[in-house]
Amino acid sequence: MSTPPATGSRAPRRTGADRRRWWIARAGRYATLLLMLAVMLGPIVWQFLTSIRGRGENVYDGVLPAQPTLDNYVRVAESFPLLRYVGNTLTVAVLAITSNMLFAAMGGYALSRAAWKGRTAVFTLLVATLMFPFESVMISMFLTVREMGLIDTLVGVWLPGAVSVLNIMIMRAAFLSVPREVEEAAVLDGANEWARFTRIFLPSAKGALAVVCITSFMGAWDDFLWPLLVLTDSENHTLQLGLKTLAGATTVNDQRLVAAGAMAALIPMVLLFFALQRFFFRGVGEGAVKT
Repeated sequence: MSTPPATGSRAPRRTGADRRRWWIARAGRYATLLLMLAVMLGPIVWQFLTSIRGRGENVYDGVLPAQPTLDNYVRVAESFPLLRYVGNTLTVAVLAITSNMLFAAMGGYALSRAAWKGRTAVFTLLVATLMFPFESVMISMFLTVREMGLIDTLVGVWLPGAVSVLNIMIMRAAFLSVPREVEEAAVLDGANEWARFTRIFLPSAKGALAVVCITSFMGAWDDFLWPLLVLTDSENHTLQLGLKTLAGATTVNDQRLVAAGAMAALIPMVLLFFALQRFFFRGVGEGAVKT
């Protein structure tokens, strides 16, 4: 009897040299990632360790605090109206998140699905505005806000960031990934424009909406230059302006308090990111679009 032909070929075995090269390459990738992690998180960890050092400790004496305490956070709250500044910043951030998610979604939908004359020209114009830095239009924006009577108001702080062109581009890219067949099926079922937008496109863009939410919050929470121009009354100061006042006060020249204030400003952004990371990393191919 003749032996049957082989139905498949075995993968070649790795030699000892191949295995060593594979482990070396893998170790190099992990070492690079750990180095990047240390560079990114090192300053944050140092700030946190500084913020919990006791009053009698030298800030630059060792890495770990010898007398860890949370008293510096209490002193920050007593040194300046922290809760008021946090409330003002949260007001601006919530307004920015709401307006960006609404207007960016509507603008992205109009630029991605609806066929109307001049859509390409509008899209090109919006992309062109990304080349202009904020400093180049800062004065004209200030004059506009002043003519509207919104100087020294939180609305005046929020209005220039009510919608970002970058967020519109993000939503447009998310909506372009929705197959035409899904939209056509909805049209055959009798869904109007608003129903398609709210029931098909928005659920399919949860990942993009999470990105818009995070970027809008970070932009409003970290903004310093524009509130510095618009706000004059300390009652309306945002957190970043308050931290600048804390860092520059001669009576509170303590690096522990500055570090504690910086950590207080960082914690809300970290909490928001971890709350939305599931949607952030999931992407745009979900919701109404199922495979």
